[in-house]
Amino acid sequence: MINKNEWLTVGLITSCHGINGQVKVKSLSDFEERFLKPGMRWLQKENEPPSKIELTSGFKQPGKETYIIKFQRINTRNQAEQLKKFKILVKTETLPKLKEEEFHLLELLNLEVKTLKNDELTTIGKVINLENEKNNLLVIELFKNQKKVLIPFVKEIVPLVNIKDNFLIINPPNGLLEL
Repeated sequence: MINKNEWLTVGLITSCHGINGQVKVKSLSDFEERFLKPGMRWLQKENEPPSKIELTSGFKQPGKETYIIKFQRINTRNQAEQLKKFKILVKTETLPKLKEEEFHLLELLNLEVKTLKNDELTTIGKVINLENEKNNLLVIELFKNQKKVLIPFVKEIVPLVNIKDNFLIINPPNGLLEL
């Protein structure tokens, strides 16, 4: 679960790399500098409180969405192995400024969810959470039955996001809302 006022998961440590304490990270961010630029980061194991750690170096693996990074005081393969499945977090107050039509995924929380049928907008629920460990999924609570459904956050299913007016439109394939 993402706390809108504190943390954003930007990466997932998938394995160790080599024998000198480097780890392989799957990026969940559009901002490469989170894995390349030295500085403070936070690591979180499952739902434990995040702990501060310093990133000392990193590089992107050619042709992949993974990075090899090094943290201060993690100097052996055994130490790196202990970090497997940890999340890399940044504080939400450090989110970069975006262009006019861009938005941060956190801004999708609490947006009303509408569908468009026969040129008529109908409000069907609201975004209550984001799942972004492996894919970007919106967790939507339907108003009619309080059921929670996962909606893939892709242009074909979510063609319009209107942050200013606090809603998004979904075009779900048949049966998706009944799952």
